[in-house]
Amino acid sequence: MAVSRALRRLLHIRALQEEQSRLRLESALGELHLLEKRLATAVDRDRRGRQLVVTSAHTGELADRLAGLEETRIGIRSAAQLRCRIEAAEEDALELREEFLEQRVERRQAETLIEETEARDEVVTARRSQQALDDWHRAHLHSAGSGKRMGGQPSSISAAKMDRNLPAQDSGDEIAAEKTLENIEIRPRPTR
Repeated sequence: MAVSRALRRLLHIRALQEEQSRLRLESALGELHLLEKRLATAVDRDRRGRQLVVTSAHTGELADRLAGLEETRIGIRSAAQLRCRIEAAEEDALELREEFLEQRVERRQAETLIEETEARDEVVTARRSQQALDDWHRAHLHSAGSGKRMGGQPSSISAAKMDRNLPAQDSGDEIAAEKTLENIEIRPRPTR
């Protein structure tokens, strides 16, 4: 049973689905990393605002103190929003990762099915080839055996049968093949 076109199409579709799933996962992970970088920036902004407030307390600069308080407020608010978005992005990435793994399993199942079918086909082909060789060999033994019973030389009928069963050879090889066939001692195969 050869691998059907439907199975090959199924494998192709599964591969495309896996690729699309992988791209969605990579996009989600890229967005997650971007949000994490923005969170680090917001935390850094909050830290710098606090340092500015501490520095302004020593210098007495009111403008620096107000700027530091504003930086801190913006950093804290941005960090809180980003943490919520990061949590949602992590959940999305987890779902997409699971979807990607499911798609990969489905593609591999289709590949395995095709590989098993191809392996089965190879075994069947090898069996048929061996059966053809066995049939040829049996026919050859039968032809040679019937010729020896009639006085040691194959009859013209059995020689014609042998010629049909033998593979094509050059004219110079035919004489050598005939001499070789005359010298072969034929023994029955042991049965199992």
